[in-house]
Amino acid sequence: MTRFGLKRGCRDAYLELVQVFPLASVKSDEHLQEAQNVMDRLLAKDRLNQGEEMYLDALSDLVAAYEDQHHAIGPASDADMLRHFMEAKGVTQAELHRDTQIPKSTISEVLAGRRPFSRSVIRKLARYFQVDAGVLAANL
Repeated sequence: MTRFGLKRGCRDAYLELVQVFPLASVKSDEHLQEAQNVMDRLLAKDRLNQGEEMYLDALSDLVAAYEDQHHAIGPASDADMLRHFMEAKGVTQAELHRDTQIPKSTISEVLAGRRPFSRSVIRKLARYFQVDAGVLAANL
């Protein structure tokens, strides 16, 4: 057995899962839904053994590959990004203005989707929210 092999009990659990739902490239949305159902059942368990974890990891990779190819999600808008960071930090537009010196009108226009981030705003927001500026610059 290689060092990546499974012990007897874990191997049995892994092989049982493979027999019920084989690990193969996802080919359709119907296949995707079935794979997600299997993943949901495993994730609902309180505890997974090594074989179940290994199977879940592999199935998750197959699902992600299909979703990346067929259901890709585009980058979030500047408005969505700013709204998310504000909600996560629990700050209002007024607090953001006060703490960053970004004009209130700029914050309002970005949140309304009428104005994109400028480089200056990106630098201030990155410092304030303590994130890499590249996260905020995805739409430049």
